[in-house]
This record gives sequence, structure tokens and C-alpha cells, in this order.
Amino acid sequence: MKIAIAQLNPTIGDLTHNAEQIVAAVKHAAAGGARLVLTPELSLCGYPPRDLLLRPGFIAAMRQQLEGLAAALPPEVAVLVGFAEPNAGASDRGEKPLYNSIAYLEQGQVQQVFHKQLLPTYDVFDEDRYFEPGQVANHFYLALADSQSLHIGVTICEDLWNDEQFWGQRKYPHNPIAQLKDVGVDLVVNLSASPFTAQKQQTREAMLAHSARRFDVPIVYANQIGANDDLIFDGNSVAVNRQGELVTRARAFQPDLQWLTYDPPSADLQAGAIAPATTDINAEIWSALVLGVGDYARKCGFRKAVIGLSGGIDSALVAAIAAAALGPENVLGVLMPSPYSSDHSLSDAEQLVQNLGIQSETLAIGTLMAGYDETLSNLFADTEFGVAEENIQSRIRGNLLMAIANKFGHLLLSTGNKSEMAVGYCTLYGDMNGGLAVIADVPKTRVYRICDWLNQHPEIFPDLAHSGQTDPIIPANILTKAPSAELKPGQVDQDSLPSYEVLDDILERLVQRHEAIGDIVAAGHDVEIVNKVVRLMSRAEFKRRQAPPVLKVTDRAFGSEWRMPIASRWTGNLAPQPAIALASTAVS
Repeated sequence: MKIAIAQLNPTIGDLTHNAEQIVAAVKHAAAGGARLVLTPELSLCGYPPRDLLLRPGFIAAMRQQLEGLAAALPPEVAVLVGFAEPNAGASDRGEKPLYNSIAYLEQGQVQQVFHKQLLPTYDVFDEDRYFEPGQVANHFYLALADSQSLHIGVTICEDLWNDEQFWGQRKYPHNPIAQLKDVGVDLVVNLSASPFTAQKQQTREAMLAHSARRFDVPIVYANQIGANDDLIFDGNSVAVNRQGELVTRARAFQPDLQWLTYDPPSADLQAGAIAPATTDINAEIWSALVLGVGDYARKCGFRKAVIGLSGGIDSALVAAIAAAALGPENVLGVLMPSPYSSDHSLSDAEQLVQNLGIQSETLAIGTLMAGYDETLSNLFADTEFGVAEENIQSRIRGNLLMAIANKFGHLLLSTGNKSEMAVGYCTLYGDMNGGLAVIADVPKTRVYRICDWLNQHPEIFPDLAHSGQTDPIIPANILTKAPSAELKPGQVDQDSLPSYEVLDDILERLVQRHEAIGDIVAAGHDVEIVNKVVRLMSRAEFKRRQAPPVLKVTDRAFGSEWRMPIASRWTGNLAPQPAIALASTAVS
């Protein structure tokens, strides 16, 4: 029996288009002889629909679309489609109003509906806000051509992630895979919308292999692909046989349709096509960010992007990502030199523009700075030049970029990295302006590594390679010069911050690993530097709350899963520190 995995890229709320994608995939699968087609979790509405689920009209339209979809599908193919189903009588029982469900469609009808049992409420997930957990094992019998039937167990994303032997503990009281083994299923399918984080696919495949071996049952895993707001979904749908051996892998970061064969005599899956795994973390993050920018622009209705080019490495990487995602002809880089800008910053930015083949404009801001100085001269009299004056430059640039974005309907891409976002080394209403923060989950040291990797792979921009260009994509001087905001003469980032190697290791321990400050110091970091980083992080919370959506590529991004208070006195310092007076906290 042939099974097809339809690895789809739905748009949140676009029920008609999502249904059309499903129909097209199923017809293609049917032409290839598939008897069963799997689609991702909530494939009809897209994941995550968030508070659209609170709108009764949205739920009613989804059910109507589901019934129309069932009628439009080839009748000889069984299809599993994700949707949200009302929980009848929920209010009387004090339950949540919906189920996260899978519909089994065949012969033009909704044959059965299965409900997700394990509802994640951690990281970016908030499913307990909307859904009631299913209470029974989900399984059905699929008729085969020889009068036999295949007993299939159905799980939805998190249902697969609760094996206490693999994880060393359970998050939930029961394991749905163990339940399905108890009812004697021949095959387990899992329909997922599992967000991307770097190196996650290795964990997924190891977990699937473990469960298949433990319960002696083959598993097919269908994952969503695409980006919705801050979340990126990498696809990488896979199947493993009863021995835990990989038999199929779909492509990463691309829609795909993969066939595999279940062999009843051996009660197992046969080997199929296996797409190459992406093992280089820099390549993986690059692909994720290109997909994230491309989908965010397309799904929000943008064709072109605008970026402020400083001649620094962060804006260079964002420009390269945008050029790969949207096409160089759809990217405008704006150079905005000030009297403090170095000659090499301007020349480096111009070289980058040439290397990428993007459009560019130069808008000098010296005259605008002088106008601000004159307007503020009386109010700022008898004060020293400082952060306020420095940040005016950034805010002038931010205003110019926003004006261009508004005038021409471009998407403004913010270029700040995670290290800067963590400690507030960024200007609110200045370089933080934008509709999307492209690399705000990429630490500065990783920015350098990705740029080094990019320069080793010129084939990413084949049109440039065909033009005879031999220069590195990211100019060498951008990679080697000391990073600087250039808001005053001779300024470099390390005037205010520890080296990025030190800073990023401290941030990794604080943000990703939740390590105690004493443990960070014990790992070899200077206590004063650690305390400073903690204070800077605490003071910058109000900035992060006002940042654009952050494309998530790590386990802990400054996005929907980051829920720190702004008005907080807790810093957890090792040594006694003066209380931070909120009224005196500078807005920078």
C-alpha cells in the first residue's frame, strides 16, 4: 500500500487556498497510486491560528470548508486533514471550546475525527488556551484492495513527544504511542506543525527511531513547512520502520510530496526516497531565515524590502538573506552616512550592493543632524554630548527608512542581532524600526560564522556566479573590521560591551540554559562582567517588548515564548547592587 506525505505550506486563515493546496497534493498523490495521504497538523487553517480560534465564524467556515474539501478529493484516496472542531457542550462541563483535530476523509465524506491528546503549553505553544485534550486512543481501519485492512494509529504532534525512556521523564501522565500499541495498530502516523530550531531534526529522528524500536511499530511523521509570523517550519517529514531505520525523508524548507510503501506481509515500511540531511548549523539557519523572510513578505502582501546598510556585518547578512528570499531586484539598500561614518563603511556597503546585485540609494544625514542640534540647542545647553545625541542619528535613519517603506509599500527589515537585543545595544525608534527582525535570534558570533559560510557557497546566488563575479559575497573588510555603531568618533562596540565571544557565552548560559549567575562565574566569567550583562538585560526589557516580530531559530528567542516583566527589580546579582530606579532608566 502506498502512503504519501504532503508537506504543505499553509497560510494562516486562508481556508480556500489551503484547501486548494490539499486537493492539488492529493490528486498528485492519487496519480502516483497513493491509498493514504497525510497532511500536517491544522493543515486546513495553518498553524498556529492563535486567537482566530476565538472567533465562531472562523470555526464555522473551517467546518464548511472541510466538508467541501472532502467532496473535492478523489474518492478512492483516504486523506487525513488537520482542523479545529467544536467541543459540543463544553461550557456546561467547564471545558475548552475546541479540539485540535484530524479528519479522516474518504468517499466524499468525513468518516472519523480524532482529537489531539497532549496539548503543549510551553515555549511558543499555548494550546491549552483554546483546546480540550482528547481522551481516547485514536485509530481506524483502512480497507485495502485485497479485502484486508490496515490498522492505523493517529497522533498529532505533541502526542509523539512524551516517551519517558527517551526523555528521562514525562511531561504528561500517559504516552499515546503506548496506548496505540495496546490496541494493536499496524502503523502509527503523526501529523505535526513542529517549529524549527537549529539542530532539532537530529532529535526528532532519534526520538522517532526510539519509539519505533520500543513499540515495534513503524511511524510516519508529516510536518508543516513554511513560516507564519515569527515561527519557521522546516518540513523534514520522515518515516522509520519497526527497527527505527529511516526509510523516507522529505526535503527541508521546501514543500514536498513523498511516497512510501507499507508491506503487509512484513508489517513494515519499505525503503523510499531520502532527501539529504542539512547537518551544517550555519546552512540550516541560513535556509530557515531565507524561508522566514520570503514567507513573511509574501503572506503579508509585500513584494519588496528596504534595509539600512551601515557597512557592518549585521546589515550585510540581512541584505544577503533578503536578496536570496525576494530576489536582488526586490531589495533596496539605503546608505545613510553621517559625519562620524568612516570612509570604509561607505565603501564596504557599496561593495556589498554590487556583490548582491541589489538596488541602493545614499541619503546623507549630516544636515538633518544639524537641524536637530539647532532645535535642541537651548534645551540641551550646558550638557555634554552623550547617548541622547548619538541616538538621534539612529532615529533619523529610522525615520528615513520608515518614510521609504510607507511611500513605496516596502517591508522594512530590522538588522539587529540577538546579542544587541539582549543587552539593549540598539535604539528604540531607530535601528529597531521595522516590520520584521530578521536576525534578532542570531547571536553576533553566529552572524560572523554564517557570513563565513556564505562566502564559501557562492552557488547560493547563481545569477551572480554566472555574471563572472569572483569577490566574496560579504566583503572581506566587513568580516575583519571591529564592529561599531559609528555614532561618535572612534567608537567601537567593545567600548560599551565585553567581547562578543564573552558576551554570547554569558547570554547562552542565561537565556538558553537558565544557568544561575554563580554557575556562570564558576565557568570562568568575570563576576563584574556577568553582573553588568544581567543588569543590561533587565533594563532592556521594555525595548524588546516594542521590537518587531523576531524570526525564531533557537530554543529561546525574544519572541512569543519570551514573557519577562518590564517593571521588575529582580536581577539575581551575585553581589549587592544599587536598586534600579525605573524613573531614571534611560530610554535609548
